[in-house]
Amino acid sequence: VQLQACGGGFVQAGGSPRLHCVASGRTFSGVGWFRRTPGKERELVAVMNWRGAMKRYTDSVKGRFTISRDNRNNTVYLQMHRLKPEDTAVYYCAASATWYSGIKEPDFGLWGQGTLVTVSS
Repeated sequence: VQLQACGGGFVQAGGSPRLHCVASGRTFSGVGWFRRTPGKERELVAVMNWRGAMKRYTDSVKGRFTISRDNRNNTVYLQMHRLKPEDTAVYYCAASATWYSGIKEPDFGLWGQGTLVTVSS
């Protein structure tokens, strides 16, 4: 069972990159994207139940980021729009064996390696 996150890189402010994460080996109840900025704790960006019917976003990305999943290839996406320099961070995908509406970072037991997104102004 592993997660493989890809799609980071250098992006100009206002850009719209898409991160993706392949979740192989089993199915999960919840998936999510988190990010860590230097000097700060890792924060939840977007989470979704495996069926995709329930989603939650941190306030700073609402209306700009979308989490989604492709059932055919067990891939979880984070589509980002209107990127800002403050979105610069290492982004991590994660999976959870459980799901509830208030799911938190400690509930996610499987983590992929991070992918760095650098937004230039």
